[in-house]
Amino acid sequence: MSVRLTSFSRAHLLALLVLLTAATMFAASSIYDFVLPSIDGKPLPLSDFRGKVILIVNVASRCGYTPQYSALESIYEKYKGQGFVILGFPANNFGGQEPGTNAEIKTFCSTKYNVAFPIYSKVSVKGDDQAPLYGYLTTQANPSFAGDIKWNFTKFLIDRSGNVVQRFEPATTPDSPEVIAAIEKYLKQ
Repeated sequence: MSVRLTSFSRAHLLALLVLLTAATMFAASSIYDFVLPSIDGKPLPLSDFRGKVILIVNVASRCGYTPQYSALESIYEKYKGQGFVILGFPANNFGGQEPGTNAEIKTFCSTKYNVAFPIYSKVSVKGDDQAPLYGYLTTQANPSFAGDIKWNFTKFLIDRSGNVVQRFEPATTPDSPEVIAAIEKYLKQ
């Protein structure tokens, strides 16, 4: 038996979908409420990283800041044994600098920069199609660090309790003294 949707019911279905998506975003009380697909397409809940200090970064493979992958991997390797993790979120929002498929992004990260930290599937970090996680990070997580993502390699530091405690703009490299000091501070807590 097939069901034919009328334009009236399609409109209601679309409105319900938009409402549920918005409700999910606004119902979130921490980053642990979000589940996104990994670069391999499998669900990877952020709650898997509960109790760790997390650096969330929107990444791109054709950006002037792309060499930051080296510093990201270096600090990941240095601190991962202490409960630190980096979560990379490829995004194509700025100048088409992440045009590849998830498979191409994964290959690029592993062959060019030997990335071992978790990478998620490509997301949108701003605009009408903004991923709910980024809606949360840029509006609700911590008003002190709210605001649109302005470019690739914006970094959010999350403490062991899931609170956004610092935001670093793209020009601030992952291995800069201020980022390292913040990571070390929250690793001690």
